[in-house]
This record gives sequence, C-alpha cells and structure tokens, in this order.
Amino acid sequence: MIDLPDPKPTTLAARERIIAGLRALLPEGGVIAEALRLKPYETDGLSAYRQVPLAVALPETTEQVASVLRFCHENGVRVVPRGAGTSLSGGALPLADAVVIGLMRMNRILAIDYADRLAVVQPGVTNIGITEAVRGAGFFYAPDPSSQLACMIGGNVNMNSGGAHCLKYGVTANNLLGLKIVTIEGEVIEIGGAHLDAAGYDWLGLLTGSEGQLAIVTEVTVRILRSPEGARAMLAAFRSNEIAGACVDAIITSGIIPVALEFMDRPAIHACEAFAHAGYPLDAEAMLIIEVEGSIAEQDDLLARIKEICARFDPISLKISQSAEESAAIWKGRKGAFGAVGRISPDYLCMDGTIPTGRLPDVLRRIGEMSDSYGLKVANIFHAGDGNLHPLIMFDANDPESFHRAEAFGADILKLCVEVGGCLTGEHGVGVEKRDLMTAQFTAVELDQQRRIKTAFDPDWLLNTAKVFPLTAALAPAMPRAA
Repeated sequence: MIDLPDPKPTTLAARERIIAGLRALLPEGGVIAEALRLKPYETDGLSAYRQVPLAVALPETTEQVASVLRFCHENGVRVVPRGAGTSLSGGALPLADAVVIGLMRMNRILAIDYADRLAVVQPGVTNIGITEAVRGAGFFYAPDPSSQLACMIGGNVNMNSGGAHCLKYGVTANNLLGLKIVTIEGEVIEIGGAHLDAAGYDWLGLLTGSEGQLAIVTEVTVRILRSPEGARAMLAAFRSNEIAGACVDAIITSGIIPVALEFMDRPAIHACEAFAHAGYPLDAEAMLIIEVEGSIAEQDDLLARIKEICARFDPISLKISQSAEESAAIWKGRKGAFGAVGRISPDYLCMDGTIPTGRLPDVLRRIGEMSDSYGLKVANIFHAGDGNLHPLIMFDANDPESFHRAEAFGADILKLCVEVGGCLTGEHGVGVEKRDLMTAQFTAVELDQQRRIKTAFDPDWLLNTAKVFPLTAALAPAMPRAA
C-alpha cells in the first residue's frame, strides 16, 4: 500500500484563513473549498488511491500562479500542481493539508511561428490541441501519449511524456525549446525560448520530467514539425510474445527506425479489436503495429524491408494498410487500448518501465511466469521500439488481497526492468506509485544528490510532497536550507 504523510495540524480557523487568502488573490470562482466540489480532485489516473485536498486554486495567468505560490510559501502550505489529472503514477494525488493548483484554465495558444517552427502555449492546452492548431498549415506536434485527447502539455513536461511516435521523433524533452516557470517563492523565470539551444546550464533538461517537484510550469515553447508526405501502418502477427519481441529487436538492429513500433499480446488484441474493429488477427498470441512514413516510394521500400525481417520469424500473418481509413482504424485500436482492456477487467494497474530492446523476449517470458505465479492476468501493450513497457495487471478492486498481489506483481516487473539494464519509468513518472522503488535503481549517494537539487529549489519541501522520493526523505530531508 502507498502511504501518505499525516496532514499538518490545521484548525478550522486556519483552513478558513487559507481559503480566504486564496480567494483574495484569484477571480471569483477561482477557489474550490466545498467538500462535494473537491471530490473530483481527490485522485488522478491512478485511481486506487484517493485523498481530498484542503482546497483547489484555479489561476488563469502566470501572475496569479506566482501570487498563490508566494502565499503558500509564506504560510507553509503544501502545493500539488495538476493539469487534466491523467497521471498514471499518482503524480497529482493530493494531500489532506495541500492546495491543489489546477492549471486547466490556462488553456490558450499564445503564439505560432511557422517560419521558426514553434508554438508557445499555456500548460492547460491539450496535447492534441497543439497539432489541431497547426494541422491546417501542414505541421504537427510529435509526442502523442495515448491520453493525448485529454492530457495537457504542462503535465507532459512534468512527466516527460512520450507516445507511439516517440521512436522516431523523441519524447517531450526532445521537442521543447523553452519554459516559463514559477518557483515556490513566487518568482517567475524564463528558460530557453525561440532558439535551438540555451546558454549556460541545461535547466530545461533538469525541469523536464521533474514531476512538479521544482517549480510550476506556466508557459511552454514547443517545436512543431512539417507533416510527412504520407504514412502507412503494417500489422505483423506471431505465435508467441517471445517471437514478437525477437522480431522487434531484429527490426531495430537492422538500422531501420519506423515512425512507430507497437506491441500487443492476445488479451490486448481481443479487447482492442472488439472496440475498434480494425481487423486485428484474433488467432495471434502477439501482434506488432509498424508504421512508416515519407513518399510513396520511401514507404514501399521500408515496408518491403520490414516485411522481409518479419518473415524470418514465421509470422501468422502480415497485413499492410491500403487506405487512410484502414490506418486510422489500426491506430484507433491502439490509442484506445487502455480503455478497451476495461472490457476484460474494470480494474487494472498500468505499469511503466523501460528495458533494452534486446532483452524483450526474455522480459516478456518472465512477465508471463510472474503472471502464473501471482495468479493474475496481464495484458501487454507497449512502445516496443524504444522498450517502454506498459503491462496492464488485472485485479479485483473489491478484493484487497487481489489488489495487494497486483501491487507486488507490478513492483517485481519494475525491479526486473532495472535488473536487465532498464529503468523504473519511461513516461509515466515516479509519482507515488514507484516512489518506494527508487532504491532499486539509485544508490543512497545518488538519491541524496537528487534531494539536494530538490531542496535548492524548494527548501521547505512544499511542492508535491511525498512524491518521487521515499516518504521519510520527503518529509524530513536531511539537507540544509538553500541560502
């Protein structure tokens, strides 16, 4: 079970004083404090854990974010930043004595510069909203997490989100140019901007993926790219997970980099086909979705080479989409996969770990053995090309023992990722879900250095307390206050 810190003693009078202070800083309707209206904020995408916050603040500008943070800092109030609440690691899970700062009202696209191929957006703009804004001019924003219809760019920055097309185009960190952030003291800082690289230390790299531990993002400058001439998807079906994993490794080691290379096993195939009717092969144990892009000639050449590689692994079937409609159906199934698995099991944990692609066959075999050992089914859906695994562990939420086994199963999967040379997270972040597993990947010295960085930005550890670091360290950091 995940533990949260006991709330700081907060009397009714102190709570009302905090709420009144926030209301003095924000427009009417900018503070939520009523018990019923706070309920939607008690959890995020990791819905197994819930905690109602002290209050929710809804700023609309950078200046308002700064004033709220300054107030919370001066009064020792913990803060939890939140976008759309799609985090699957508990990154936006509130604390009982914390103010949630919701950034969903900061949802404007501030500037688009096609000549310099960039867009400046507020953190509440959805991921897909950036592409929709520039599509008409022949551009797109590359990172595309499965939750892209809802997830917001501020959360993408905090978790360094990826998506199916990150194999070719990279994750969020590879598509950022600048940030505007607000520190816990309410200071506004601009990093990077409308140029390819920033002078000095790589603050952009430090802040991307920092999970709201260091500052709150209020403005994001992203790269936009020219849309490709065209794209086609291919389905390759195999007799086992291990064979499909070996095929993935063969494609990557050949030097071919598809725009996307996705994996589904039998439970996922059946769930997604029932949802999307995309023509997925129901007799397969595993399936790959492989997409290439470019001119027609380039597509034909890449697909022929990939088809030749797949043929070495005795595929059950190989199918190349023949129309934009077929490709859209293929991706509809993949993009809706997490929801579609809910048709099999309403309750599941979505894990997120990364491994070297050469270890895929062995890791998939061992996940299957763990599934048998724990007596829990698992559906494997993941970004195979960059080794970012997303096993979905199915359990019964009405059975506490089943949930505990699911947690232990997930922890063993993540430890296996580290064991084979990978890491605890690819794009979901650490949050509370993997917080207590950080010692499986990092030494005491490495964690200590990370806590020093956290303390330099946030001396009193008010920002997103009880996330990322083991709980005792988060509550009582053995670091001196920053000067």
